[in-house]
Amino acid sequence: MTISALGINHKTAPVDLREQVAFSNEQLDTALQAIRQLQGVDEAVIVSTCNRTELYCQGTVSTDLLLGWLAGFHGLQADALIHHHYQYQDQQAISHLMSVASGLDSLVLGEPQILGQVKQAYQHAKRHAAVGGVLERLFQQTFRVAKTVRNETEVGQNAVSVAYAAVSMAKHIFANLEKSRVLLIGAGDTSELVAQHLRQQGVSDITVANRTLQRASELAEKIGGKAHSLAELGELLPNADILVSSTASTLPIVGKGSIERALKKRRHKPMLLIDLAVPRDIEEQVNELDDAYLYTVDDLQNIISENIKNREQAARQAQLIIHQQSEEFGDWLKSLNSVELIRRYRQHSQKIAEQQLQKAQLMLQQGKSPEQVLQLLSHRLTQQLTHQPTQILKTAGEQNDQAALALLEQLWPASSDKTQKD
Repeated sequence: MTISALGINHKTAPVDLREQVAFSNEQLDTALQAIRQLQGVDEAVIVSTCNRTELYCQGTVSTDLLLGWLAGFHGLQADALIHHHYQYQDQQAISHLMSVASGLDSLVLGEPQILGQVKQAYQHAKRHAAVGGVLERLFQQTFRVAKTVRNETEVGQNAVSVAYAAVSMAKHIFANLEKSRVLLIGAGDTSELVAQHLRQQGVSDITVANRTLQRASELAEKIGGKAHSLAELGELLPNADILVSSTASTLPIVGKGSIERALKKRRHKPMLLIDLAVPRDIEEQVNELDDAYLYTVDDLQNIISENIKNREQAARQAQLIIHQQSEEFGDWLKSLNSVELIRRYRQHSQKIAEQQLQKAQLMLQQGKSPEQVLQLLSHRLTQQLTHQPTQILKTAGEQNDQAALALLEQLWPASSDKTQKD
């Protein structure tokens, strides 16, 4: 019974590689069905966010098979991922998942969004019948651990996120941030967090552009902003001092040409563009323009590093909780192996007993004496039940297998023979 975790994240791979192996919601449906077809995969959950893509599997699947599947699904050669992936098994895999869900492995230490993203990944896999008893229990315990970490440590206090880091950067660049005009592309959770942080900084002029106008209107109503569709992007860009984009699009939404035209209309008044999406929403060539300042999630690392220093002690406390909980789950996982062995042993013994009982009953029906039948039943049961243990003992003795002999000695210690004689 093995739990495996394989993935890449912001620590091991650049953004351009991470975006190549990110799964869209539409791809997840197909991917969950496909990964379940791999030899040795009994259960699976795929976690895919802007900073990580991770495969959690229960079964006896090899790392090479998982890595090859992940690369092949996205049209890559396995060599493209060989130096950028990590893989864990059992105790390490359990501990890693709990650390991820608790925000300890995030770009921003302690950020709360990842727990919701892990929950969504689990629910998605469950809807596709990819989660069984082992991963069900693992993810439920992981969610409890993440809650405990939040409640019992300071890792969740003054919570920050990639959205917060983006606003912090804007605040450093614009002396009067509250007077800036902001355009948010995308109306998901990240955009909402950005809007909330902007509001806290006194920004009032916020426009939301989204593929679905209704969703843009819902977010705009929450934050007191204006809603538009992406079709109006060309008209909206010249009015934006700050553009923050976070969508699930698989192709860039904002190109170099559109920003170049917007800058001309702005008479080259500078624009700050922050791309929080993976795959990226804004073409990297935008950085070639003199008055456009483009930052991706990787560029936020300096701001994030300052926050990490303030949370290191809380993270150490959280790791102690995770270590204890992962050990407990690991012990339960190990017990499943003995449970299965016990079940098979009992079934085997029960089958022998039933077969010999049927033979004994047949002998009684044929007129054999009960005493003779009982003696024969006892002899046959003894012979069959001790045959395999005897062979194992004999082989262990011949091979001088002291470990096996010591284990078998626990079954029949010498003191028990004396007790029986007494």
